[in-house]
Amino acid sequence: MILISKSISCLSLSFAAMKKMLSGFLVLAFLYACNNSDKTSSTQPENDLDAARIFIRDALDGRFEKARQIMVRDSINDQTMDVTERTYEHMSQAERFGYHNASIQIHNTREINDSTRIVTYSNSFKNQKDSLKLVRLNNQWLVDLKFTFHQQH
Repeated sequence: MILISKSISCLSLSFAAMKKMLSGFLVLAFLYACNNSDKTSSTQPENDLDAARIFIRDALDGRFEKARQIMVRDSINDQTMDVTERTYEHMSQAERFGYHNASIQIHNTREINDSTRIVTYSNSFKNQKDSLKLVRLNNQWLVDLKFTFHQQH
């Protein structure tokens, strides 16, 4: 009788330990999934529209370092992005929330040549059309902000 009760208590103890380990693994898996979900926007764009979408999403979400990864890196673009980032940092929490929850609407794409596209888009928060110039450099589509912010009229 004592032997049976010891066996049962050992089984319940090991079951409790297994249950604890399983819940620990589930928590780790959940944290890993949450951490990896943010990395989807840092993948390389497959085409011009993908680059535009990733760039716009990162900017709307305030992830400017990620947005810079798919931007033509020159002094004018870097300065433009710095100003945009500072503007975002001074926005109210409600305005940031509005941008973060906004969806992206692509209205038009124009092919200028085989390595240049103009994408006209808006976001559901401001509903104001804007354009991005995308250029293919070294087989990668990048955003060139000079077209958007520094157009010569």
